[in-house]
Amino acid sequence: MSTSADGSTWGVPAPVPVRLRQVGYDDPVAQQLVERVQQEYVARYGGRDAAVVDPAEFTPPLGLFLVAEVAGVPAGCGGWRVHDAGRGVVELKRMYVEPAFRRRGVAGLVLSALERTAADAGHRHLVLNSGDRQPEALALYVGRGYTPVAGYGVYAEAPGAVFLGRDLPSSGAPAGNEEDAWAS
Repeated sequence: MSTSADGSTWGVPAPVPVRLRQVGYDDPVAQQLVERVQQEYVARYGGRDAAVVDPAEFTPPLGLFLVAEVAGVPAGCGGWRVHDAGRGVVELKRMYVEPAFRRRGVAGLVLSALERTAADAGHRHLVLNSGDRQPEALALYVGRGYTPVAGYGVYAEAPGAVFLGRDLPSSGAPAGNEEDAWAS
């Protein structure tokens, strides 16, 4: 999957060509980026994310993990996994963009692709857990229509934890000016 040079494939401006690749969570590039996000948590919160993640949870049809590349360089990642199958809820995990690629629309492209693939897989809602020390991430999510939801998991009662969610578009219905580029 790739976007046009201006990011118009996903309806989000991106001044650089971004290629999104579906990979396993245990893929070496994915693991390199996951380690970088863990280090970001250490810098911002003083420790690694304690939430348990099983790589199998990101294997279709249970989930999906994407790596974003700019000119062949790993620029970011993100994935979704089933959170509550009975209610059609998936959870966003490990959204991350390398510092050199921030503020270029990469996070928005990854988020749009994850929302679209989750909806196409038949899920109806997406939830996420972030924190009050990630204002740029919170601004992205709120700007995309995410609203507060009940806390869950290991951080359900943690001070500073932020839980957001949103309804996903119907399968096959674009969330914005998106084209179906997943098959490319």
